[in-house]
Amino acid sequence: MLRRLSIRNVVLIDKLDLDFHDGLSVLTGETGAGKSILLDSLGLALGARADSGLVRHGCDKCSVSATFVLPQGHPVYRLLSGQDIDLEGEELVVRRVVTADGRSRAYVNDQAVSVGLLRDVGDYCVEIQGQFDQHGLLDPTTHRSTLDAHGNLGSMALAVRDHWRAWRETQKELNTARARIDKAREEEEWLRHAVDELEKLGPEEGEEERLAEERQFLMHGEKLVAALNDASGELSRGKGAESALRSAQRCLERELEKADGRFEPIIEALDRAAIELEEANRSISATLADLNVDTGHQENVEERLFALRAAARKYNVPVDGLNALMKDFRSQIDQLEFGEKELSRLTAAVAQYRSAFVEAAEKLHAARKEAAAKLDTAINAELPPLRMEKASFVTDIAKTNEGEWGSEGIDRIQFTVATNPGSPPGALNKIASGGELSRFLLALKVVLARVSAVPSLVFDEVDSGVGGATAAAIGERLHLLAKERQILVITHSPQVAARGRTHFYIAKRETEGTMVTRVDALVDGARREEIARMLAGHSVTAEARAAADSLLEQPR
Repeated sequence: MLRRLSIRNVVLIDKLDLDFHDGLSVLTGETGAGKSILLDSLGLALGARADSGLVRHGCDKCSVSATFVLPQGHPVYRLLSGQDIDLEGEELVVRRVVTADGRSRAYVNDQAVSVGLLRDVGDYCVEIQGQFDQHGLLDPTTHRSTLDAHGNLGSMALAVRDHWRAWRETQKELNTARARIDKAREEEEWLRHAVDELEKLGPEEGEEERLAEERQFLMHGEKLVAALNDASGELSRGKGAESALRSAQRCLERELEKADGRFEPIIEALDRAAIELEEANRSISATLADLNVDTGHQENVEERLFALRAAARKYNVPVDGLNALMKDFRSQIDQLEFGEKELSRLTAAVAQYRSAFVEAAEKLHAARKEAAAKLDTAINAELPPLRMEKASFVTDIAKTNEGEWGSEGIDRIQFTVATNPGSPPGALNKIASGGELSRFLLALKVVLARVSAVPSLVFDEVDSGVGGATAAAIGERLHLLAKERQILVITHSPQVAARGRTHFYIAKRETEGTMVTRVDALVDGARREEIARMLAGHSVTAEARAAADSLLEQPR
């Protein structure tokens, strides 16, 4: 249950600490006093969207913390354990801080968490039902999840969703494979011609660069040969440079002994020069031998290079991509040869997954029919105490055609009502009035609370649009529901307010020139006076006080 709510600097609230108890707690006050701010604050602590407009004027931030006491084994323990957040004892504190620039931080037991995790924790702890939320009943898309929740059909619904996903993903894979093979069939003749052409061409990766370099070299072949011949001629002119070096070396060697070692470095240098010159001559000869400046060879290189580039332009790929393209075309042809086996495999898988989906969906359909009967019986049992003795609630479940199937199953589910005997059930938005919608919503919440793990329910003006005996009936049902769950209700009905075990009064007051919202716990005479005000208005009469006494005599 919600034990404590602490609010700091939220709109009109500067500082507020509220302690709650089990049973039914009622919050009353005049319109505009700040009741909605309390709900917004609680919602903020539970992960609702942060808004910088919630920060009180002149403050740099606001904060809200909510303290819960939860029994061991509550689902929130498993959720937090999976996030490595340990709880000490049975107390859980969630906190939200919002700065004036709109940034927010979330905490669970003073450990920083994501807002998403805070929202998940909040969903396990409190359900807030706003005064306009009954219009959610008008949306049939919410009816299926409501029925599944009541029937505890979550695991069956999840199985149906998994089968649906497997079926549709495999069907998509089959459609893609079929389209690819159909396209290949249409292009088969062209593909085979292209593969034949590319295989004859035999492109190799890196071939373009190698041929371009060779062509560039060959284009200057004659000049290169002439340069090599000129170099060789210069070295051979006269008796030749090598012969001159050896002659000079012999002249020095004849007088070597007389030179007292001075000729040795010169002789060694001449010897090295002669060796290097001999190597240069051999390199010139080898290079001349290797050079192929035959015009025919150059034409062959250019023809090959131009053929590769022409093919690249034709198939709109780089020259180096021709080899990969050829392999891809071969693969497409292979798909034609082996694609039928793949199509057969996928077709069989689609049929298998469809069959599994239908089987699971049929089981879920049967379970939903059974759950709907129990839901209808339970809700219809709640209607007479709410002074709707002549009304009836019917969950309409119809199978849809295959084109309407989806991840939720094969059912179209809609809550229908009949407010008069003998009239056929119809859609809520066409049959029920605003006050009737509120009572249908309350009946539904009473029934769902019996199977919900959420310990606290908050109602914002669930008695909107009704009064008198009907409001008294709503107060009675809230009182009974509070025996199973902690209930907080914001109300303008004295009949509902009188049923509360705890009564809070919300008022707006001026403090030091600034308007602030204050919340007071009312007991005894103060509570009597507030209920009398709710009955009579601003001028409280003795009759109103007597009527308040009568209401307060009811069980609380």
